[in-house]
Amino acid sequence: MAKRILLGTAAIVVAGGLLALNLSPLGRSYLPSGTGLVAKQTCSLTFVSGLDTDLAKSIYIDPLLGGAGSLIHYDIDTEAREVRSGVFGLFWRQHAVYREGLGCTLVHGRGDFDPDLEVPLAAPFEPLELDTEHRDTHFNVTALQASVDGAFGDPDTDPRNTLGVAVLHQGRLVAERYAPGASRETRFHGWSMTKSTMATLAGVLQQDGLIDIEAEGEVPALAAVDDSLTDITIEDLLRMAGGLAIAECNDGWDPNSRMLMTRSDMPHFAATRERLYGPGEHWQYMSGNTILATHAMQQQLGDTLPEQVTELRARLFEPLGIRSAILEPDESGTFQGSSYMYATAHDWARLAQLYAEDGIVDGQRLLPEDWVDLVRLPTEGSDGAYGMGFWLPEDHENLPDGTFMMRGFQSQLAYIMPQQDLVIVRFGATNRVSSGAGELAAGVAAALRDRPAPHIGTPG
Repeated sequence: MAKRILLGTAAIVVAGGLLALNLSPLGRSYLPSGTGLVAKQTCSLTFVSGLDTDLAKSIYIDPLLGGAGSLIHYDIDTEAREVRSGVFGLFWRQHAVYREGLGCTLVHGRGDFDPDLEVPLAAPFEPLELDTEHRDTHFNVTALQASVDGAFGDPDTDPRNTLGVAVLHQGRLVAERYAPGASRETRFHGWSMTKSTMATLAGVLQQDGLIDIEAEGEVPALAAVDDSLTDITIEDLLRMAGGLAIAECNDGWDPNSRMLMTRSDMPHFAATRERLYGPGEHWQYMSGNTILATHAMQQQLGDTLPEQVTELRARLFEPLGIRSAILEPDESGTFQGSSYMYATAHDWARLAQLYAEDGIVDGQRLLPEDWVDLVRLPTEGSDGAYGMGFWLPEDHENLPDGTFMMRGFQSQLAYIMPQQDLVIVRFGATNRVSSGAGELAAGVAAALRDRPAPHIGTPG
């Protein structure tokens, strides 16, 4: 009898402890964010990127988990193309599902998610061919190759983990290199380079007269929550000046981590956060802003997710020759426009090349005439670092005047140098060390013959 009482008491204590833990910030945010990261990224890096799972997890995921890494176990079903994770495989479980043409989505069971929905790509990826004649005419080839090679190190010891580099000049491929396990066929995760893609989509829709980024009342997720929020414009959101409390620290505790890893409907989560500032009053980098802008633009592409994916490809990707891009949606069907686009290095470079050519492709204007200047116009409050979905490099990087960047977590980068008609993209999994991408870009620019003098800044 006493033994049963002791066992019953112990069970109650354990259950009470688990309940208290589950209700704490550790249980509500940190641990589910960790298990969500493992499930989602393992799924995407395996089935979308095509990387070896062990390699991808060791360089992209494990460095972000800290002490929680040893607690989180995962199972991957390569036939069903699903990944499940949990603390000890049992608690705070998360489930990611891969769908053809849509990539991977965390499924929390709180939406009308269709695991069988597919929107296959219409055509296979078309790689660019290395134009050696153009390269030899316009570059010091030895210096160019040295700069590209310098971005890579020993795969077993170099903490930069550079996986791919490609260089375009006047739209021609003049250099590329990939680490073992990656190739020109690999879809690289752009992380927040996706925000630049959404800023580009805004330009396409603006050019076509479907949106007005400066107009109030064009963000339906905000209007659905509170009419007083309709003064926030798409431009405010793309410039990270929406004023809502969607803080982003990428530490597992912040609202952004909860949005990405625990919510079925990301725009609704972002829209229901507390309003701290009026639109345009305060700059703070927060992915929830771009999620809200993406949701607003997505409504212009069709009524269903397949229609929206097809129209996105037709309006933005296909005119640029981009065939590999996958923009993953959340469980509610909203494009995860802040962080979850995957594409080959060549296709990311094609997107950047649109800006090197002032928004014109094959003689047709895809972006408004002033769009390139608009996206690189510094947003007030950003210390001159952020435009509209694009970053501006620090002066001391010795890059040509007019250079601006697409930039993502773990040092995903696309340098755009319009005066030189030069694009340099770099992908990898760099954590807590310098990626050396600035030196790569400066070296490639310096290898260009008959180039304008670089901007010489004072180190900060």
